[in-house]
Amino acid sequence: MRLTLALLFLLLFSIISLPLLLIELVIGLFSRKAQISSSQAIVVLAFRILLFICGVKKTVIGVENVPKGEPILYVSNHRSYFDIPVAYTTVPTLTGFIAKKEIAKVPILRSWMRLLQCLFLDRDDIRQGLETILKAIEQVKAGYSIFISPEGTRNHGKELLPFREGSFKVAEKTGCAIVPVSISNADAVFENHMPWIRSAHVIIEYGKPIYIKDLPKQQQKSIGSYVQGIIKEALEKNSRLL
Repeated sequence: MRLTLALLFLLLFSIISLPLLLIELVIGLFSRKAQISSSQAIVVLAFRILLFICGVKKTVIGVENVPKGEPILYVSNHRSYFDIPVAYTTVPTLTGFIAKKEIAKVPILRSWMRLLQCLFLDRDDIRQGLETILKAIEQVKAGYSIFISPEGTRNHGKELLPFREGSFKVAEKTGCAIVPVSISNADAVFENHMPWIRSAHVIIEYGKPIYIKDLPKQQQKSIGSYVQGIIKEALEKNSRLL
C-alpha cells in the first residue's frame, strides 16, 4: 500500500513539476540564489510528504552543530535511496548533493537536481570525477554547501566502506567546515525488503564541525579515515536508540 501511494505521489509531483520548473526558470532570470532557495523549499516539501506517506519517523540530532552563515561540506554514510530525502528535510543550508551519473538520466528529477546545484559523478571516469570535485569547490566558494557520501555507493554490509580521500578535496581547497553526518536505519524503509516500503525510525545526526587546518598533520593526511571513525561511532551510539 505504501509503495503504491509513494509511486502515485511521485507521478503527481512529476506532473506538477512542469509549471513549477517554468516558474523557477523565470526566478533564475532575476536571482540565482532566490531560484536555488525556492527550488530547495519545493523539493523539501515534496520529500516531507513522501516520507510521511512511507511512514518514516525521523529523529534529528545535533543540527545546532552546523556553523551558520558559511558553506559546509557534509559527509555521510550511504545505505539507502531514502538517505537523500531524510538529509534534505533536515539540512539547514542551501545544499547540492553529489550523486551518481545514472540519476541524470531521470528527466524531472534531473531538472530539480540541477536547479539545486547538485552534481553528477561518474565513478568510473577519473577525469570526470576530478571535474566534478572542481565544480564542487567552486560552488562552496560561491557560498553553497555540498553533501557527499565518500563510500561511493550504497553500502549493504555491516561495516562502512573505505572513504575516498578525494571527496575531502572540497574542504582542503576551500577551508570550509566538514560536518560528519550519520544516517541510521534508512535501509529499513526499502532496501531491507525490496520492493516493499515499510514504516521505519530513521536517525540522522550532525556531528561537530571539523576544520582541516586545525587538525594535527597526521589526521590531515588521513582525513577520510578520521571522519569515517566519527561517523562509525555515531552509528554505533544511535543503533541503541532504534
